Amino acid sequence: MKSILPWILVLGLGVGLASVFVSSRAKDTEIAKLRAESQQAETLRAELETTRAQVKTTGDQLTALRSDQGELLRLRNEVGQLRGDRQQLSKQVQSALSQAELAKSQAAQAAQTGAARAQELARLQGEVALRKHAADQDPNAQRDGCINNLRQIDAAKQQWGLENNKTAEAMPVATDILPYLKDKTAPICPAGGTYTINALNQVPTCSIPGHVLSTQ
Repeated sequence: MKSILPWILVLGLGVGLASVFVSSRAKDTEIAKLRAESQQAETLRAELETTRAQVKTTGDQLTALRSDQGELLRLRNEVGQLRGDRQQLSKQVQSALSQAELAKSQAAQAAQTGAARAQELARLQGEVALRKHAADQDPNAQRDGCINNLRQIDAAKQQWGLENNKTAEAMPVATDILPYLKDKTAPICPAGGTYTINALNQVPTCSIPGHVLSTQ
């Protein structure tokens, strides 16, 4: 028995050592596994941070893009408004140019008409001066010329009364009968007398004695 006991102790020690060795290997394996998992976790954590940074960058880019799109839309609206304003201004300028051309044409026409009237007035004044000069030399010619003027005045006021449905007592003024006189000009007494138009039922008169229009 004494000879077997040492072997039993040696065997037990061997078994214990084997158990310790196996346990140590298992722990080493577990530690290695934990280290690998820790490294994977760190790798995943790093990847997560990278992903978060990328997401943030993408979000910032999207925000900037939205802002740029908003600014682009605003600029497009402003450009559209400016184009509309330019078209409106172009129409206004064109209208102003047309009106200026029309006014220029009208002014030229008015100038031509005024020049023609001035020439006609000068001609009439010359004729009146010649008649007056001739009449000054002949009282009878003055009277006859004045009576002829009185006939024209009477005919003009009668025409005025007829066209305007006036009564016999209506009394026109000089501006009423001018359109019915020759060259729309009031006649002048060769002797320098003053005419009175009178009512429709009365003949016009002259302030010079003897310059009388017969009522017959």
